[in-house]
Amino acid sequence: MGAHLRCAAKLAAPVAAVFSFVQPAFAADGQINAADTAWMIVATALVLMMTIPGLALFYSGMVRKKNVLGTMAQSLAAVALVSILWVAFGYSLVFVGDGPWLGSLGRWFLAGMTVDSINPAAKTIPEALFMLYQMTFAVITVALVAGSVADRMRFSAYLLFSIGWFMLVYVPLAHWVWGGGFLGTAGVLDFAGGLVVHLSAGAGGLVAALVVGRRRGYGTENLSPFDLSLAVIGTGLLWVGWFGFNGGSALGANSRAVMAITATHLSACAGALTWGAIEWSIQRKPSVLGMISGAVAGLGTITPASGFVAPWAGVVIGVIAGGICFWACTWLKRRFDYDDSLDVFGVHGIGGLAGVLLTGVFASASIGDASGLLEGNPHLLLTQAYGVAVTLGWSVIVTYILLKLVGLFVPIRVSTQQELEGLDISQHGEALQ
Repeated sequence: MGAHLRCAAKLAAPVAAVFSFVQPAFAADGQINAADTAWMIVATALVLMMTIPGLALFYSGMVRKKNVLGTMAQSLAAVALVSILWVAFGYSLVFVGDGPWLGSLGRWFLAGMTVDSINPAAKTIPEALFMLYQMTFAVITVALVAGSVADRMRFSAYLLFSIGWFMLVYVPLAHWVWGGGFLGTAGVLDFAGGLVVHLSAGAGGLVAALVVGRRRGYGTENLSPFDLSLAVIGTGLLWVGWFGFNGGSALGANSRAVMAITATHLSACAGALTWGAIEWSIQRKPSVLGMISGAVAGLGTITPASGFVAPWAGVVIGVIAGGICFWACTWLKRRFDYDDSLDVFGVHGIGGLAGVLLTGVFASASIGDASGLLEGNPHLLLTQAYGVAVTLGWSVIVTYILLKLVGLFVPIRVSTQQELEGLDISQHGEALQ
């Protein structure tokens, strides 16, 4: 018996060593609130809906028929892959520990999390729910990047890229802004992801588009969308889901959540009307693609500001979003001749950048305990610009290096023949009839 015990002790020692850094459950210095919990369950479902089916339909409706399934597969893969990685280490590195650069591995694979655990960042809901809610943000951010290289990226390369991008871009940025890192400590405001989600995905997408190269026939052939009705449905799902995206970032069923949802909806409306009006004045016809693009631009741009500004500011921000994102997707794109397939940089990158800066202008102390330029605090605008510079620099540099590393293992782009026959057949062996 003694020999068996000594043997068991030897086997248990490595396991104990691995878990020696695991922290105990967070002290219950808050109290779980039923209303907050119910709202955050709904918000979590809404944000997950933004990726599948929302983003999947939005993106697939804007590509050609031969790439619809391949485009949907990228969104589906992002959900499955990033969810596992988030539970494994992402959540812990972002929201456990308050180091300036990264958190800790105290919750790797949710070790030590109990039914009563509470994260200090969300003291009225179960920690497991907070973890799931934040997971949906990581999922959609990775999925967004794929829009820039639609129609031409190899699926195996996309999977490797997604793993690396999540680890090296999303996780650090989320910690820096939301998890107690140096940007949040410096006073940078990002209520629901202007920096962490939209600017990072837009900048990363632009770099990916430049590295992968333009689509075959870009500028010479008809690359018009297969079915815009899918994109319109996707836009509707994104729009509704954004209520959970921005409203849920209040982390409770409270007045701030309602104000964030109100500003979000008004900004989307103003963005759609502005983009449509610009097209109407130039082309004499407002396109459906333009109106849904304007709505998404308004949604992305209000995201960082939604919990800090009054509803009227949401209208102003939406108008600015519709104008500046239209300019980025037309004049800027033509001027530098890059093929950002689904305008991730033009809509999300430029929109996120503008929204973060506009937070520094319109932030109201009566809404989010922070005053912006209009309330006599120009310093906040400078702080927001600092956050933009860090996010842009990190996303661009790391994305470029990551793509080059992925290219050492697998070809990033499909062959010419595979691109001509479409990603559905070449990457998945399936096709729409």
